[in-house]
Amino acid sequence: MSNLRNLLFPSAPSQLLSSALLLTARIVIGLMFMSHGVAKWAAFENIAMTFPDPLGVGSTISLLLVIFAEIICSVGVILGAAYRLCLVPMIFTMAMAFFVIHLGNTFHDRELPLLYLVIFVLMFIAGPGYFSFDSALRRMYGLPAK
Repeated sequence: MSNLRNLLFPSAPSQLLSSALLLTARIVIGLMFMSHGVAKWAAFENIAMTFPDPLGVGSTISLLLVIFAEIICSVGVILGAAYRLCLVPMIFTMAMAFFVIHLGNTFHDRELPLLYLVIFVLMFIAGPGYFSFDSALRRMYGLPAK
């Protein structure tokens, strides 16, 4: 009976386990999001002229900004380097995709941007965890943990 109770109501995870879970989430979600940017980069010539331009900066610039968010910022998230700063363009990109670009589409078409948006906001709130460059820099310079 106690095994069932422990399975259903486990004790709080240790800080080390929580950080390992955050690291796993950073790697998996970061690589998944990065794959979208790599696909856009590979098809750049074909989609540059017709890419949506919700900011009015031109289709090519909009595409470059999305590729930046999906590749460069994903690398920062995976490494936990400038973690929250990297999440800001990722959150903005998915908010624009969900609330502007795909507004008239079915919910099915809008589901993936919403899923990424929610995950990125939760990751922003949770922080990068112990196993990150940001945390290593904090420890190296003797700054208190938050």
